[in-house]
Amino acid sequence: MKKPFSYGGQAVIEGVMMRGPRTWAVAVRCPDNTVEVETRAVETVTTRYPFLKWPLIRGTVVLVESLVIGVRALSFSATKAAGEEEKPISPLEMAFTIGLAFGLAILLFIVLPVFLAHLLTPLVEGRVGQNVIEGLLRVGAFLAYVAGVGLMPDIKRVFQYHGAEHKVINAYEAGSELSPEAVQRFSPLHPRCGTSFLLVVIVLKVFIFSFLATDPLWWRVSSRILLLPVVAGLAYELIKLTALLYARFPSARLVLAPGLAVQRLTTREPDDSQVEVALAAFEAVRAREEGDRDVRQAGPSGSEIRGTQ
Repeated sequence: MKKPFSYGGQAVIEGVMMRGPRTWAVAVRCPDNTVEVETRAVETVTTRYPFLKWPLIRGTVVLVESLVIGVRALSFSATKAAGEEEKPISPLEMAFTIGLAFGLAILLFIVLPVFLAHLLTPLVEGRVGQNVIEGLLRVGAFLAYVAGVGLMPDIKRVFQYHGAEHKVINAYEAGSELSPEAVQRFSPLHPRCGTSFLLVVIVLKVFIFSFLATDPLWWRVSSRILLLPVVAGLAYELIKLTALLYARFPSARLVLAPGLAVQRLTTREPDDSQVEVALAAFEAVRAREEGDRDVRQAGPSGSEIRGTQ
């Protein structure tokens, strides 16, 4: 029997992206209260190079491909959420924004913790002690950043859509009816969330980098960046395994507990209209996966849902 696919997704501007094995879709609430849905095929390099599906390798591949899909979904959502009267975001502007975000992430979550830990070398010596300090500083920076941006009204709405995405997937995996009323009964937290993945990456770095030299400083910074694919691959396998065992073994729940706790910072309880958008994206994906059913439908709240491919 073929193993069921684990659907995933992400929140975007005024919407949600959902991904299946062969299809991804993004649904966005437009200024006129309609829901615009775009459906596309998943393009994966693993079709041409099957060895990229091997454990420890596939994590990095999935991460990169998810980033590509995420950027496309984000670009679509930014254009639709702005409305027809607003000037669309150009590819150059989007590329600049994404590049700036990556640069700031490296500076905040890699360079800054390494530099601060290096300054504390006279107080805490040794590879293990230095990496524990570095890891604690990185976790602190991560939590402070998430808590800080979560205070912004626009980001709060993104976090609500994040919660809607999780609720829909939780409802589907539980075999529930997929209506806003039924979906709202489920948790906005999910064990396979990217927030949990990032936290696992941070913790794994403490163990992996304990085997590396801490001097000179340039090597300490560059080694953290160069080994990111290795850490990502290990984190992916750990999240995948613990999510699979989550419902059956308390030990797996213990491993995932910190990530689920941090998700309380990156998710908010959505309203019915936001759940409706998440459902529109999910149903568009499932329609393509199960056969080309008509994805144009009337939303439960009366808003029109328009599908494009």
